Amino acid sequence: MVWNNPNNNNHSQKFYNKQAFEEDSHILVTVIVPAYNEEDVIDHTLISLKKQTEDLNIIVVDDFSSDNTGKIARSYDNVDVIRPPENTGSKAGAQNFALTHVQTKYTIALDADTSLTDNAIEKMVEFMELDPDTVASSTFVIPKKINTIWERARFLEYMFAFSFNKRVQEWYGKPAISSGCFSIYKTNELKAAGGWSTRTMAEDMDLTWTFYEKGKAVRYNHEVICYPIEPYSFTMMSKQLKRWSFGWVQNLRLHWKNMKRIPILREVILIQLFDAVIGPITYFGIIFLAAWSHNYALAFYMFIFDTILVGIAPIIKGIKLKLVRKVLSSLPTFYILRMVNIFYIYYAFVSEFLLNKTLDKYEKGH
Repeated sequence: MVWNNPNNNNHSQKFYNKQAFEEDSHILVTVIVPAYNEEDVIDHTLISLKKQTEDLNIIVVDDFSSDNTGKIARSYDNVDVIRPPENTGSKAGAQNFALTHVQTKYTIALDADTSLTDNAIEKMVEFMELDPDTVASSTFVIPKKINTIWERARFLEYMFAFSFNKRVQEWYGKPAISSGCFSIYKTNELKAAGGWSTRTMAEDMDLTWTFYEKGKAVRYNHEVICYPIEPYSFTMMSKQLKRWSFGWVQNLRLHWKNMKRIPILREVILIQLFDAVIGPITYFGIIFLAAWSHNYALAFYMFIFDTILVGIAPIIKGIKLKLVRKVLSSLPTFYILRMVNIFYIYYAFVSEFLLNKTLDKYEKGH
């Protein structure tokens, strides 16, 4: 599904407004929910927001949807629904359209398909209040549905990335990205950074690295969990991975000159670069040579060793969350997703660096 929908000319008024954006002085948080054709999922997201223990201002950006997204959102009390005169073209564009209305101390970006536990926002506010220097923070992410091969693969990927990679990055004070599905920001710092840029396909990474360039602190709160809907089919996963891969390469081109001057973050990006580009060649090269030389035992042990390394952190986290069976049964699917990931990373590098062909159309992956 492409975010842009220029042919829909229904309901062209600038916005619907229930509360006239009246700010209650005791409310600290405004939640921005960008939504384009999200009628199947917007209910779950708004229900989870209405159950929050923290008082909120909620703004849903009905980004010129052609379905009932706006109608459903307007059925909720105390939810402001705004609609631009035309589709903004991306999630970042929709979020920026709402940001001009935000006056609270904190702004939360929440995807229209993402649910939260009842005290998630309260915990995120407490986390920010305890460290006044922090300008943005993200959370642990677990797919809401873990059924298909692709949902299981993404579940295992997240369990590894958020329980190991991101924890290590947080220990050193440099989480590489404040995830776009659910993050909290200091509103004044968010506005000072220009909001979410539309110049790349990964607006959350772009914003995070912009904060680092400005000398700001970004954090990761592993104790809070959000639950987005992840791609359930190969087609949808491909769209998402294509956008993420191009977004990462675009941000690398855009920010590397400044990133290489920032200790820890520089090393994190270099490790990511090695893992994305050199790692697959090395790993599969060794396995191929071992098999070619009939040393099948070496190839087998390489695979087992890699599986253990991938599985340890997710299993430990799975035990804590009572999801260890899901982790173990999802391990094989991780390797399927890895192959697709490798393809799109190389595709993005070749397109952006060799062919000078950039991706500029935001296409949703769910």
